[in-house]
Amino acid sequence: GHEIMNYDEMINEWFNKNSMNLPPDKARLLRQYDNDKKWDLICDQERFQVKNPPHTYISKLRGYLDPGVTRKKFRRRVQESTKVLRELEISLRTNHIGWVREFLNDENRGLDILVEYLSFAQCAVMLNFEGLEMGEEISLDKAKSWSRSIEDLHQGSTQPFCNTLVRSARQSVLRYGTAPNSKTIKNSRLVSQKDDVHVCIMCLRAIMNYQYGFNLVMSHAHAVNEIALSLNNRNSRTKALVLELLAAVCLVRGGHEIILSAFDNFKEVCKEKHRFEKLMDYFRVEDGNIDFMVACMQFINIVVHSVEDMNFRVHLQYEFTKLGLDDYLETSKYTESDKLSVQIQAYLDNVFDVGGLLEDAETKNVALEKVEELEEHLSHVTEKLLDVENETIMKVADLEKQLLQKDKDLHVIRETYESTNSQVHTLRRMIKEKDAAFQRSFNIEKRLLEMEQQGTIRLRKQPDGDIAIEPLGGGGGGGGGGRGPGVPLGDFGQNGGFSVGPGGVTGPGGPGGPGTMFVFCSTGENAPCPPPPPPMAPPLPGTAPNFILNMGLSAIRIKKPIKTKFRLPIFNWTALKPNQINGTVFSEIDDERVLEDLDVEKFEELFKTKAQGPVVDLSGPKTKVSQKAINKVSLLDANRSKNLAITLRKANKSTEEICKAIQTFDLKALPVDFVECLMRFLPTEVEGKMMRQYERERRPLDALTDEDRFMLFFSKIERLTQRMNIITFVGNFSENINMLTPQLNAIIAASASVKSSPKLKRMLEIILALGNYMNSSKRGSVYGFKLQSLDLLLDTKSTDRKMTLLHYIAVVVKEKYPDLANFFNELHFVDKAAAVSLENVLLDVRELGKGMDLIRRESSLHDHSVLKGFLQTSDTQLDKLQKDAKTAEEAFNNVVNYFGESSKTTPPSVFFPVFVRFIRAYKDAVEDNEQRKKQEKAMREKLLAQEAKQHDPKVQVVKKRQQQQELISELRKRQAKDHRPVYEGKDGTIEDIITVLKSVPFTARTAKRGSRFFCDAQLCDDSNC
Repeated sequence: GHEIMNYDEMINEWFNKNSMNLPPDKARLLRQYDNDKKWDLICDQERFQVKNPPHTYISKLRGYLDPGVTRKKFRRRVQESTKVLRELEISLRTNHIGWVREFLNDENRGLDILVEYLSFAQCAVMLNFEGLEMGEEISLDKAKSWSRSIEDLHQGSTQPFCNTLVRSARQSVLRYGTAPNSKTIKNSRLVSQKDDVHVCIMCLRAIMNYQYGFNLVMSHAHAVNEIALSLNNRNSRTKALVLELLAAVCLVRGGHEIILSAFDNFKEVCKEKHRFEKLMDYFRVEDGNIDFMVACMQFINIVVHSVEDMNFRVHLQYEFTKLGLDDYLETSKYTESDKLSVQIQAYLDNVFDVGGLLEDAETKNVALEKVEELEEHLSHVTEKLLDVENETIMKVADLEKQLLQKDKDLHVIRETYESTNSQVHTLRRMIKEKDAAFQRSFNIEKRLLEMEQQGTIRLRKQPDGDIAIEPLGGGGGGGGGGRGPGVPLGDFGQNGGFSVGPGGVTGPGGPGGPGTMFVFCSTGENAPCPPPPPPMAPPLPGTAPNFILNMGLSAIRIKKPIKTKFRLPIFNWTALKPNQINGTVFSEIDDERVLEDLDVEKFEELFKTKAQGPVVDLSGPKTKVSQKAINKVSLLDANRSKNLAITLRKANKSTEEICKAIQTFDLKALPVDFVECLMRFLPTEVEGKMMRQYERERRPLDALTDEDRFMLFFSKIERLTQRMNIITFVGNFSENINMLTPQLNAIIAASASVKSSPKLKRMLEIILALGNYMNSSKRGSVYGFKLQSLDLLLDTKSTDRKMTLLHYIAVVVKEKYPDLANFFNELHFVDKAAAVSLENVLLDVRELGKGMDLIRRESSLHDHSVLKGFLQTSDTQLDKLQKDAKTAEEAFNNVVNYFGESSKTTPPSVFFPVFVRFIRAYKDAVEDNEQRKKQEKAMREKLLAQEAKQHDPKVQVVKKRQQQQELISELRKRQAKDHRPVYEGKDGTIEDIITVLKSVPFTARTAKRGSRFFCDAQLCDDSNC
């Protein structure tokens, strides 16, 4: 059991060691495997790793540096130095982080050995060999300058790389303290002919790719210096490698200062007159090696333009200008190499042109002055626009008032016309009936005369004025056998005959009975009126309800329920009752006609309910009296006296002048705001008694304070309260008129425009149609709805929750009724009317009327020229305002009733905001629809492009570039946070930066940019960076 436990522990130890460089989530997943699986993974990992432990490489490197070894033995050893270094580079790059940490720990000190070997490998290049052969001595001080520490350049500054290994590295003592001897120089010359320097730089780069190793290198006393000195290598590929690595370090917080220090060291060691002198010489000489020139141009661009301080940036820029960079770039920017051309253009784009900035500053000042002028002009234009708008509202209101008055006149004329027309028809009917009766009477009279001439009858006038008809026996044959001769007409009438009176002939049954005939006499007087028409027949059984509906609701037909294919959500509007429809806008629209134009199947598909179930609806402060000793007598409360003193100081007038101005209503002497302040200090009854008591006691007035003396004279003014109210009213009258008139005009204009808008009426027709289509099967159809229901259009959503009913209405309007798209242009000034409290405005108008009555009474009782002049100029203004108030009230009541609302429960502040919100929501819906349409179009184009890319043989290359752009975006986001070092929290960032810099050129940040790292947008596909 003990052996099994040891075996398990051994596997776990190896496994943990090999998984140290894995992310935590993946390492946690691998630890869940059993021991057999872990052993297989360990074996697989070992196949790809270098078998040698770190101390093997360190021992070999130390052997190369051993000064006691003979020349011959050194030649034999150094033959495999490049191979050893390559194996070390592979191990540093591919082994787990634990191996790298072991290589760099205090025991092995691998970084020190690498830096020492690098210094040894390029020692011969750094020295003047001709000088050595002539026996010249090298100054110890110059030799020691190779080991110049970066710490010396940053004394007192805190480096961001601090740990135990850093401190031990700083304390390490290398062999740079003494000048190299001739043997060392010759050995170094032998090494310099190989690729050892190049591979050493690659080893350092592999170490720096880990955050832990990067911190060590940055804090090492000589590492960066030796990397920079490697630029003297004859191999252009090595120099390009060095410049790429140094450029990446520049983009690290604090790295730029370290790189500049390294080049200061380079200047001293290589005896340069100016910093970067040899770098520029190499740049000019190596014009045939494009890779080196690209790396050199990239490094210059970054080292100059990656600093925050703009002045320092100009300084570095000028350093290279003095070295002839600008002239050289002028001749090289037309190179055939695209890579070099891009880097040169990137540098030129980043150039900080001070002269241009000065011109820009001057241009900016001119532009600012122009902006100030334009803002002032805009302010004047805005004021003028407001004036024009107010004038427009006033004109519209005047026209609406005239229209309302003409409508009233037209209504009266129509009523008069209908009454007169009815009387004319009645008179014509009566004349026609009288003509017919006269003709009948004339025919009877003519017949009687003929019968009398024939001798058949005899007409005899009776004493009472009636005419009796007596048949004659001789002339009548058998016709007179019914009675004896000489029968009076009255007897004949009683026996069923005729009786002729002064008014005509009366048949049997008496006047008005059946068979009555009217025969007019020749005079034609006392013609009877026609009988009244018979009463209307009662309704048929079962037809009474239809009759009421037809007569009471202006012939509104009963709506049938609408059967839908799918279940639709409920539109929770507030419906109007059928008896509330008459006279409203809904009695003038036909929603069923709208449904014939719409694609209801598409509507149902969009708004059908989901299958899984229905949608769930969703005390005063206390005043302390302070007493303090004063020299003068004060009768007033201390706080009241203090406040009165402050108010009196505003007027800057004496007590006598103020009181005289109040008595004469002189508003020129007293500003109205001062009078309003004085209204708060009208003497109370107690204060009046105290003042009168003080006077009765004949106490000196000089003993009173200024405030008490003012109050004494102030309280003596007759009808003080009335006078103060009059002065306040007169002073504020013009302001009140100017304030109330636009509000009334807005109500009038908005009410008229809303009521008379045909497009709004059609919009309501569409909403009513869709609402009835959704609700008919569950709640039945309605004839109208409350305006507050318009707010619920946004609450009713489609099945996919991406579209509301209002969005669908906007689509319907655009496709079916494009003329309604700008319906809101017909609704004028609703936003201004929405802000008006009509109740308060009418109250203010009544108060103005009361105030004017007060002035009339005062003017009639006391002759005041000021008040008479005021009445002459202000009476007409108030009269016009009162008429406007009445018109506004009538106009608003009409429009509210027209939409089925009540003016008592729906004031303008409730009525008009409904339209304001509806218009705003409709515009937003139209914009959302357009945006959705663009997105759908872009998505279709993207899908088509993706389908086309699938047939493109270069699709893999495009994918790889997209991944690279994603990396660039990630770097930009990471660097934008708190300006942290790019390597923080992640290994491998140095390689990422080098890879990115090869893809896109560095773009300098300005003072307003937040990231140190940017890429050229022209080289990025799909705007990924």
